[in-house]
Amino acid sequence: METHIVAVENVVHYSEERRTSAFAREVNAYLERYPLTEYVDVMLTDLNGSFRGKRIPVTGLLKIEKGCYFPASVFAMDILGNVVEEAGLGQDLGEPDRRCVPVAGSLVPSATDPEYLGQLLLTMQDEDGTPFDVEPRNVLNRLWQQLRQRGLRPVVAVELEFYLIDRQRDAEGYLQPPCAPGTQDRNTQSQVYSVDNLDRFADVLSDIDELARMQQIPADGAVAEASPGQFEINLHHTDNVLQACDHALALKRLVRLVAEKHGMQATFMAKPYEEHAGSGMHIHISIVDDNGQNVLALPDGDDSCLLKQALAGMIDMMPASMALLAPNVNSYRRFQPGMYVPTQASWGHNNRTVALRIPCGDRDSHRVEYRVAGADANPYLVMSAVLAGIVHGLENDLPLPEAVEGNGLEQEGTPFPIRQSDALYEFQVHPAMRERLGARFCEVFHACKNDELIQFERLITETEIEWMLKNA
Repeated sequence: METHIVAVENVVHYSEERRTSAFAREVNAYLERYPLTEYVDVMLTDLNGSFRGKRIPVTGLLKIEKGCYFPASVFAMDILGNVVEEAGLGQDLGEPDRRCVPVAGSLVPSATDPEYLGQLLLTMQDEDGTPFDVEPRNVLNRLWQQLRQRGLRPVVAVELEFYLIDRQRDAEGYLQPPCAPGTQDRNTQSQVYSVDNLDRFADVLSDIDELARMQQIPADGAVAEASPGQFEINLHHTDNVLQACDHALALKRLVRLVAEKHGMQATFMAKPYEEHAGSGMHIHISIVDDNGQNVLALPDGDDSCLLKQALAGMIDMMPASMALLAPNVNSYRRFQPGMYVPTQASWGHNNRTVALRIPCGDRDSHRVEYRVAGADANPYLVMSAVLAGIVHGLENDLPLPEAVEGNGLEQEGTPFPIRQSDALYEFQVHPAMRERLGARFCEVFHACKNDELIQFERLITETEIEWMLKNA
């Protein structure tokens, strides 16, 4: 116990000389609340939304204010953490390091061991001290600032779906829902909005809620979704777009760690089951002006011209955005008829069969629900696709298709690319993508995802062998 106290005293004593530092004040406030902290995980988030970083002693935390160093190739990694040399950030440049600095307000307890372990988010700078343009968080920030310079402030919320999975596979080796803790009761039926199912997993969901509060993640309680073992957690609306995505990624990590502590697994995989619905990431967005007025609605509550421009821009860029919204091979398994997922660029009022839904509500809550992305996507890049589409619509005179009435899945519209190779092609050739997201980011992202696809397509699956071994 004494070693914990000494570590804290060292940090507090050091910070006496840095009273003007906002970061030092953040560290002191944190250690007053969590005095037994021994280590802190300092982390970046890569193209896939995975955390990359290192664990440091709490006594060295204040030194991080001046910056620490990670290789730029952190942002040229595939889903397995291997550097993709074709992205141009690795050995060809000599694996250069870049300075990384703390993200203000991101020091929170870690779900791994909240009493003794903290976590801190970092952001990378380029050689000249500007934000590193391949980091997804910086890509999003650039688009966010473009809207703010117009006097427009997006207000956003993220909804995340996930599955709890049994650690044991079924008799055929496939994933299966977990048994309710302490029972042999395995739910295999639809459970949408089931309160009883929430009761069965109350301990898991309660721990998620408690740790979310500790990490200052503004999340509502879980809702049981349509498929067995599937849940949804909604984050509150905020006008801090970066923080909304910070919280979404922190929540994903938290959910996985809590599930492990309860002897289960949690997955945000887009389509873990062939026969059940996939897991999505829905983005709700409204826009207010400098006076706090919602500019997506007219005084009588009807759609504003600005909303129609934004819709037109998002629809025009949606096929090219699919590489960001559905970033993995498995992501495209979601886009099937009857699976509650839009399959074409469309919009409508109070209609869950379209890509861009205008929910019911009064003028102040008039907003768009962007319903395309999978839960496996990087929230920063999903939000970037949304904001890029809005900026694109405001800067160009684009046609807006008619609002869909009825089942949008059965009506004509602009289809999505529903294979990753097609999505990567659309991403590469759409002229607005490089302009909105940045040329170097687009080149690196395409190189990394194309390399993953090549690796996947080289694999020989059990299905191929079963179908072809004796029949080819």
